[in-house]
Amino acid sequence: MKFTFYGHSSFMVETMGKKLLFDPFITPNEKAKNIDINELEPDYIILSHGHGDHVADVEAIYFNSKAKLISNFEVVNWFEAKGVENGHPMNHGGAWNFDFGRLKMVNAIHSSSMPDGSYGGNPAGIVITNNEGSFYYSGDTALTKDMELIGEEFNLDFSIMPVGDNFTMGVTDAIKAAKMVKCNTLIGVHFDTFPYVAIDHEESIEKAEAAGIKLTLPKIGQQITF
Repeated sequence: MKFTFYGHSSFMVETMGKKLLFDPFITPNEKAKNIDINELEPDYIILSHGHGDHVADVEAIYFNSKAKLISNFEVVNWFEAKGVENGHPMNHGGAWNFDFGRLKMVNAIHSSSMPDGSYGGNPAGIVITNNEGSFYYSGDTALTKDMELIGEEFNLDFSIMPVGDNFTMGVTDAIKAAKMVKCNTLIGVHFDTFPYVAIDHEESIEKAEAAGIKLTLPKIGQQITF
């Protein structure tokens, strides 16, 4: 599996010959100005929830790539009304076998509304498992004991969690979450985009190391292979 970071909570995972793009918020992000969304061409766009800082580039990328959109029922329906016809709606606890592997939608504690204020359903985390491995993307969330269920059910190779605090978990809670899901390899996202989520990188990595967690705070454009 190859992970590529596009800033904020946007990233691509290439696995089983497919490109999975998560939560595309790229063109409005000044820090990601060197990323050309027209070059991404994903096979799937996967959304954790409906907030603008996770869905801003969905339509542009979809109409360029015709990628299948996967999210909760309400988010998929909202984009369908905008012409995004290739969608697969899901909801918490549900799983589906796609050609890239099995995707399960799990609990997240956050809010969710669409850019126009419409109801965005419930925010979610995502677990993907296939012959190449397994990973968990928590989406925007607070720390929750439900994460222990993920550690019981899955043997994760890596996890992706927000570490920016204020709107989501900070580093301290993300370390606790990593222990709950029984995965010591953690990629931090949702940091530094705005002043509200700016973090001290050195302090964060040292705090994780002291807890036995390998925390990576990727640079935009950085690739990591698992």
